[in-house]
Amino acid sequence: MCIAGGFVANLKELAEMLGLSQTTISRALNGYPEVSEDTRQRVIAAADQHNYRPNSSARRLATGKARTIGHVVPISHHDMINPHFSDFIAGAGAVYSQRGYDMLITVVEAARQADTYRSLHRDRRVDGVILHGPVVNDPRPDLLDELGLPYVVHGRTLRDETSYHWVDVNNFRSFRRATRHLLELGHRRIALINGWENMMFARRRREGFEAALAEAGLTADPSIMVADEMIDPTAYAAMKRFLDSPSPPTAVMCSSVLSALGALRAIREHRLEPGREVSVICHDDRLSFLDASGDGLGLTTMRSGIREAGSHCANMLIDLIEGRQTVPHILLEAELVAGRTTGPPPS
Repeated sequence: MCIAGGFVANLKELAEMLGLSQTTISRALNGYPEVSEDTRQRVIAAADQHNYRPNSSARRLATGKARTIGHVVPISHHDMINPHFSDFIAGAGAVYSQRGYDMLITVVEAARQADTYRSLHRDRRVDGVILHGPVVNDPRPDLLDELGLPYVVHGRTLRDETSYHWVDVNNFRSFRRATRHLLELGHRRIALINGWENMMFARRRREGFEAALAEAGLTADPSIMVADEMIDPTAYAAMKRFLDSPSPPTAVMCSSVLSALGALRAIREHRLEPGREVSVICHDDRLSFLDASGDGLGLTTMRSGIREAGSHCANMLIDLIEGRQTVPHILLEAELVAGRTTGPPPS
């Protein structure tokens, strides 16, 4: 056995070190269920300690698996190619690395998604996929069921929620709670700057917003509501229009920190003070590059973690692929974090 500088060069050396057969080592590293969990953990710990990584080509030949997870990104959905998606991938990617999987991101025209999933399955390029941005009446879960390709949805569709695996934030409860907070402060004219409402997360956020208003005996006003891309320019234009209206809002709900930045810019351009003259609450995915907390932007937020969602989706899908028992659904709750951008409406 030749071990230099703490590295194990091949499977044979690792097997000799642990007193196990090469077959057992291979099966332990590749997740075969017949290997006991104690043995699997001992092999994984030794492989990590001695920097052993099985040859990917040999591993794929031995298992018949691609050891790759697919992400198909439609280019027409700009909000998928943005920091929210990047942070999700960072969370998922850390799990893939830890569990010995690669990642394949395929960017395609929206109309070619179905053909892309069929090609990935036919060519055995991936063992499973994570489905992003579910929309109302989304056809992709039915297609993936037909192909027999394992998948996890980041979000939920209108299908029976027990019929597929998913990880989601409770968007309805999040926006109902945030709107209630503004109502408790005394606001009665509240605007909504939402994402595209053909996407399920945005639809549920609007429903939560409207439910809280209805509980207070109020009706949502479409003239101070918008559904668009969650970026600074669109939110800025919407908020500017709201503030220029004959009956401007005293508070606004934003579906993203990026949208809140645009709304804040419009508020300050009107020489109004956020939190004193116009209150702002936004959904915060804890983006790695932007601190929305009190020490940063000081925004009042409904906080969840998109990187955490990426980790959950990745672990759930790999467990599904490897035939392990897994929780089929994870519903994450957002936390209300008070900042400097909310307060009672001006008298």
